[in-house]
Amino acid sequence: MTSKMRSILISTLLLNGILGFSINATASMSCGSRIESDPLHPNQTQKHDLACRQAPIDVNDQASLQRGAALFMNNCASCHSLKYLRYERMAQDLSIPPALIEQYMKLTNGKLTDSIDAKMDPVLQKKIFGTVPPDLSVETRVKSPDWVYTYLLSFYPDQTRPFGVNNTVIHDVAMPNVLDGLHQQVGDQAFQKQVGDLVNFLNYAAEPAQRERKIYGIIVILFLFIFLIPAYLLYKEYWKDVK
Repeated sequence: MTSKMRSILISTLLLNGILGFSINATASMSCGSRIESDPLHPNQTQKHDLACRQAPIDVNDQASLQRGAALFMNNCASCHSLKYLRYERMAQDLSIPPALIEQYMKLTNGKLTDSIDAKMDPVLQKKIFGTVPPDLSVETRVKSPDWVYTYLLSFYPDQTRPFGVNNTVIHDVAMPNVLDGLHQQVGDQAFQKQVGDLVNFLNYAAEPAQRERKIYGIIVILFLFIFLIPAYLLYKEYWKDVK
C-alpha cells in the first residue's frame, strides 16, 4: 500500500468515526428521566431516561418564524428576555412591518433599536417565582432545540407544586405551564405545531445570521471544489517531469 493510499484510508476512517460519533450522540440525547417503582423489588425504584423529541427546525420557514415570534411575545416576553436580539433586527429578518412591532409586539417603552427585554420587573419576578426567569437568547444553543421542544411539551399536573404543575425534563420546575391555556384551546396536534414554531423562533434568535452563514458556507465549499480542478491540473503539470 502506497503512502498516498494509506493517508486516504486513514482520513476516511477518521471522518466516518467523527460522523458516527455525532449521529450516536444525537440519537442518545436524554431530556430528563422518569422514576418508577421496580416491579421485582417493591421497595426500590427504577430510573428511566427520556429521549428528546425532534423539534421542527427550519430557519427558511418565514411563516413559522413569524408565528413563533408572535407566540413568544404574547406568552413568554412578560418574564423572559432576548437580550441579544433587537426588535429592528427581528422585523428585518422576519419581514414584519415595524409598525406592527410597535403596535402589537413591543411590550416596553423603548425604541425599535433596543433589545427585547422582559416586561415584568426582575424584583417582582423573584418575589413571584423565587428566582429571576432566565434570558432565552441562546437557550437553544446551550440546551439544543430538541431539549427546549421536549421541555415545553413535558408539563404535567402536580398539586404538590406551587403552580400545580411539574415537568419530566426538569423535576420540581419553578416555571408555571404558561402554554396550558393554548393547549386546552387548540388540542394536542395543533399545540405541538405551535410549540414547534416557538422553538423554531428561539433557534433563530440564538443566531439570527445562521441562514446567511449556511448560504455563505455552501458558496465557499463550491468555490473550493471548483478551485480544486485547476490546482490539481497545475500539480500534474509541475510534477510530470519530476516523476
